[in-house]
Amino acid sequence: MGIMDEDVVRVRENADIVAVISGHTQLKKVGSRWSGLCPFHTEKSPSFSVNAADGLYYCFGCRASGDVITFVREMEHLDFVAAVEWLAGKSGITLRYTERDEGESRKKLSRLHEVMAKAVDWYHERLKTGPDAAAARRYLRSRGFDAELVGQFRIGWAPDGWDELLTSLKIPVAQAEECGLGFLNRRNRPQDFFRNRILFPIFDDQGRAVAFGGRKLPDAEGPKYQNSRENTLYHKSRTLYALNWAKADIVASAEAIVCEGYTDVIGFHRAGIPRAVATCGTALTEDHLRTLKRFTNRIVIAYDADEAGQTAAERIYEWERRFELEVVVLALPPGADPDELARTDPEALATAVRDAVPFLGFRVDRVLHAANLSTPEGRARAATIAVDVVREHPDPLVRDQYLMRIASSCRVEPERLREQLAQPARPKAPEPRARRSERGGEDDPGPGFDGSGFSGPGPGDQPARVRDDAETEAIRLVLQYGLTLERIQPFLFRDGVTRRALEALIEAGGDLHATIDDAEPGVVDLLTRLSVSESTAEPDDVITQLVSGAASRALRQLESDARGAEDPLSYASVIGWLKLRSEDLHGDELSMDAVDELVSWLNDHSGELR
Repeated sequence: MGIMDEDVVRVRENADIVAVISGHTQLKKVGSRWSGLCPFHTEKSPSFSVNAADGLYYCFGCRASGDVITFVREMEHLDFVAAVEWLAGKSGITLRYTERDEGESRKKLSRLHEVMAKAVDWYHERLKTGPDAAAARRYLRSRGFDAELVGQFRIGWAPDGWDELLTSLKIPVAQAEECGLGFLNRRNRPQDFFRNRILFPIFDDQGRAVAFGGRKLPDAEGPKYQNSRENTLYHKSRTLYALNWAKADIVASAEAIVCEGYTDVIGFHRAGIPRAVATCGTALTEDHLRTLKRFTNRIVIAYDADEAGQTAAERIYEWERRFELEVVVLALPPGADPDELARTDPEALATAVRDAVPFLGFRVDRVLHAANLSTPEGRARAATIAVDVVREHPDPLVRDQYLMRIASSCRVEPERLREQLAQPARPKAPEPRARRSERGGEDDPGPGFDGSGFSGPGPGDQPARVRDDAETEAIRLVLQYGLTLERIQPFLFRDGVTRRALEALIEAGGDLHATIDDAEPGVVDLLTRLSVSESTAEPDDVITQLVSGAASRALRQLESDARGAEDPLSYASVIGWLKLRSEDLHGDELSMDAVDELVSWLNDHSGELR
């Protein structure tokens, strides 16, 4: 059951976002916006801005953003419905609940969640009682999974039949495809997506099933892991396995443990450390950290951080700075993994969590432990490599602390290491590695894991970079004045997040909230950031720069096409005209006639230009 869309809009429009946020941080009016210290991270200078008219906030420091409902969800740790109810109570609004009148998208999502819940139950029951699941039950018992553990994590079994799930639950193929449970095969027959696999259901942070991770039995054919593909319900770069079970202990303990896979997570829970989560067949991303930041500021990496190495260092240090996080690494005994240690020595696992070390400390220790410190040459080489590792950290005070540790271990004067640190970095050499077990990963997360354990956002998830160029300023003007600036059109933009943002706004008829609800993360980040800062630019100047840039790109393409054409002179007329009109944009007096002529020409030829 959901809340009527009209009531959600009423709550959002009637809520005083300044009053709500002022309950967590002091805001001061600056122009038409409100500014203050960010309530999501520690800072000394205000970087948090609120647009009261549009009901949006954005932090230029940690990039926290959203509307008043998002703010309440983040600060109060509530789901969407509970946050709307919280705000409705403050505003004296009576909410209406109805399934019949839910928006089409909400009804669709609700149906898909119901199908997934039935699939979880069906697979789980098949594991418990199906004769064909006997081998799976034996395998799970050999890994220490008793009936209570299997029930707690709703582990299931997908039989080897072609369409047993779809047939038993009478799931239409279109619905099965949308939630990743089935598809039409080459014979145009319905087929289950998962077959002959142990299934680990994946839930969102509200406890709703969104996907499955499937593991084959040891002697079965096929890839070890088969995971749900991304679909309407499931986005693996944002989803963390077991967060629905772990979030209470994450808040209580003030730390989250991030693992490689499902059985490691279950091992932590079995050892009485129920604050472990896992990435779902992908590397750790910014979206994962944004999610965890809602609950804690301390992240414990519980997988092979050797693999992260120097390639991830810059990213991790940036995440620590931007999100005000502390990232530490679990130091496990050689050859051990969390799942195994939870079965054989749970106290050792708990000790490893307590003794987790900062990421830079882990890397420095790895260099020193792998070195031969018994000879002058070995100590000199170790010191040189360790200094290069330390050089990557952005904080000079942190760097100096580690230099003194290196100096002590390698019997070198700290000042000599400081001199070396001040020199340009050498070409990077591979760091020594202290590998964990060569087990091949009983808990290997499967296809999609990039080996480093860390990744930046992909093309669809890239947060908008802060670029005060003409395109960015044009979007800010559109937000400020509405879709009334006729000359600002998508064909004037390069292919990128700014263009997609403008297209999304146009598609939504200029409704900022509707755009944000449906847009990709990069567009949401850009629009929210720009909505909380006013433009001081002259619209004609911005439009002129925008048109000039588009005309320059068109001119370069035409000149390139002319060089490769059989008759280059056939391009001369249009190239000459385009150059003359472009020059009119940069004269002593701005010619808006030239702007309009160029906009018209670019519009007519937008399909031909790359």
